[in-house]
Amino acid sequence: MGDHERTPVTGAWRPGDEPGRRQFATVFANRPHVLEAGGRLAKVEVAYETWGELDATRSNAVLVLHALTGDSHACGPAGPGHLQAGWWEGVVGPGLPVDTDRFFVVCPNVLGGCQGTTGPASLAPDGRPYGPRFPVVTIRDQVVVEAALADALGIRRWAAVVGGSMGGMRVLEWAVSFPDRVAAAIVVACGATASAEQIALCSLQVRAIRADPKFREGDYYDAPVGDGPHVGLSIARGIGQVSYRTEAELDLRFGRGHQGDENPLAGGRYAVESYLEYHGGKLARRFDANTYIVLSEAMNHHDVGRGRGGVAAALARVSAEVTVAGISSDRLYPLRLQHELVELIPRSSAVEVVESISGHDGFLVETESVGKVIARALNAL
Repeated sequence: MGDHERTPVTGAWRPGDEPGRRQFATVFANRPHVLEAGGRLAKVEVAYETWGELDATRSNAVLVLHALTGDSHACGPAGPGHLQAGWWEGVVGPGLPVDTDRFFVVCPNVLGGCQGTTGPASLAPDGRPYGPRFPVVTIRDQVVVEAALADALGIRRWAAVVGGSMGGMRVLEWAVSFPDRVAAAIVVACGATASAEQIALCSLQVRAIRADPKFREGDYYDAPVGDGPHVGLSIARGIGQVSYRTEAELDLRFGRGHQGDENPLAGGRYAVESYLEYHGGKLARRFDANTYIVLSEAMNHHDVGRGRGGVAAALARVSAEVTVAGISSDRLYPLRLQHELVELIPRSSAVEVVESISGHDGFLVETESVGKVIARALNAL
């Protein structure tokens, strides 16, 4: 039996599944969340995890925001409710850069996600999964939900908001949308707007998913195990994975003649093909295809200047102390985007450059170097 035959049609967390460390809050229960593109959600369930203790003045809270395929499990082991260990192990935890002995750390699953927060795999008011009926959401919509979660937790002002990639986009939106609620912001590996190339790459991933016959136009949740859009999701992940890494790293690990090659001339595969297929299959077991589309399109809509008079005017609103970091080899979110942020944000200095061969994924891979950047910013509070 092949991997796809054993893979559930969605890797989404569902009510009744083991919650693990997740906690839940319901926001917008009394009025709908009116979305930027015009859609509405009658209420939103937010899955989140916390570490540490909130102090008596409620002034030591830090918000950690995940990237595209992350979730609320920023740190901690794999186990019931969590298919893999925390995505920022080595950065978040006791005595680590985001020190849970000092700070009350909150990490929510994003609006449109698939690990407990309302998203396409969640049940709509009619009792069926939203699927393709889930409305268009933007980074700004996601931040409004996170602000409502902060209200529910009694947190008026964050000591810091921290995130990379899609998480970094939300950090920027926090600093622009709610300047009085963010004391410090740490933005890693993103820009003020989605570039044409970023949009192009995301759109190809979306097309790969939609082209899978088993996607069924997004209505696949009732299909039997193994009959979901795993091929399309795997291809989408592969396109993303290539853009997240670098040519130099891929050649170093998987270049021609690599020990893992299985004679491609005889029907075998190159090592890099096996690598991409492995990661595609792994994602299909823990993620949801509709969610991948919704979040990819949210990133494509990223533009802090929309409706605010442009990027420069929007970033001029920021009053937080802002640390901007980029990855030296990032070809998806190159350093020029971080330099633009530093030039336009009032309380930001030089770009902190993390040296890495790993490209955009350096914000996850280079935990020691990224951690030092974060620790310097948080130690200054």
